[in-house]
Amino acid sequence: MATASPQHLLDDIINTAQQQQQEQQEFLNSLETVVLTIFLSIIIIMTVFGNLLVMVALCKDRHLRKKKTNYFIVSLAFADLLVALLVMPFAAIELTTGHWHYGEIFCLVRTSLDVLLTTASILHLCCIALDRYYAICCQPLVYRHKMTPVRVAVMLSGCWIIPTFISFLPIMQSWNAIGIEKIIEDRRALTGGSNDTNCVFLVNRPYALICSAVAFYIPLALMVLAYQRIYVTAMTHVRQIETLQRAGSAPVTGSDPVVTVRSSTSSDPLEHYRLRTTVGSSTSSDHVPVANSRMRIETKAAKTLAVIMGCFCLCWAPFFITNVVDPFIHYSVPWQLWTAWLWLGYINSGLNPFLYAFLNRAFRRAFLMILCCGDERYARQGSCSRGHTHRACSAASVNGTSMALRLSFLPNRSYSDNGRTILANEQESQDSLGPL
Repeated sequence: MATASPQHLLDDIINTAQQQQQEQQEFLNSLETVVLTIFLSIIIIMTVFGNLLVMVALCKDRHLRKKKTNYFIVSLAFADLLVALLVMPFAAIELTTGHWHYGEIFCLVRTSLDVLLTTASILHLCCIALDRYYAICCQPLVYRHKMTPVRVAVMLSGCWIIPTFISFLPIMQSWNAIGIEKIIEDRRALTGGSNDTNCVFLVNRPYALICSAVAFYIPLALMVLAYQRIYVTAMTHVRQIETLQRAGSAPVTGSDPVVTVRSSTSSDPLEHYRLRTTVGSSTSSDHVPVANSRMRIETKAAKTLAVIMGCFCLCWAPFFITNVVDPFIHYSVPWQLWTAWLWLGYINSGLNPFLYAFLNRAFRRAFLMILCCGDERYARQGSCSRGHTHRACSAASVNGTSMALRLSFLPNRSYSDNGRTILANEQESQDSLGPL
């Protein structure tokens, strides 16, 4: 009986081990593909659902349609919805399969749509910041003069037209490839031979600088300046309202206090709401401690602004920094890093509904009405309660800051009506303020 030589046994063992290792590697690759597909599908579905819900809410709730700022939010939701429907699915298919199946022309179209829609989304965020700046840092009459329906339409048109000059126009004309044709050909040969199998998109230095400036760096600078001024103004108003609270809680002797409310063109709330105290008595037990209230307000404002700017920068800064740096280091950034940064930017389209709509009380109420099939428990309720003292309340949210303007009126109806009118005007001027 012939016996196998030790060498043959060793070869069989090595072949078996290699085969098992190959099967294990294929299994891991398949498992990674499945996990990646599930993860990307969740991102796409959540982005579609969130942005679609924002758009349906505006169509069904007439109160939301009265606020000019909400048109920016809904246009932003439409841009993000198109990102989820027209850009992200093709990017997910290419990433999970490792091949581009739709030809060179559609590769250029997909890339142009990618640049167009993501830039439009970022420009909408900038317009929302500017709208909030005018609403909070300017007087109500100035805000109404600045944010007319025509100006809102012009700003929305700019959010959609400006991106075309850095997307379809240069990409379809191959302006982004001027001077780097040899590099693009080498990259295609390395990844698969042509754009029929891989959608390769590289940009030269001028296009990288101009595109990044228009799509990210200029909007980022405007957003930082706007939100910085919003925070400073909000804290100034908080200190002024704190002064009013101290004046209203000061104990005096005599009869009930009188509060006179008058309109003014000044930005100082002390000029809007003048407290005139006659001989009367009052206790401070009904007032929240001023120090604790101010601390909560400042903390809430800082957290909200940090979340908005932090999410925006975290999602898009890595991509646009890499986009500027890569042409100057001979396009040596790995494609895996490019893909990670790009999908991080896509995730921002899924976060926007939560940051700019879900944190808004009016939108939250509309969402609950939609999801709960019109349950009356979530119907809009008035913000002012009537009582024996005819107290009017208004929570004017300043980008996450709740400034409770507590004004106690005499039973005289003329005071109460005047106060509610001015408070309503003040709140309408700050209709863009989301959280709380």
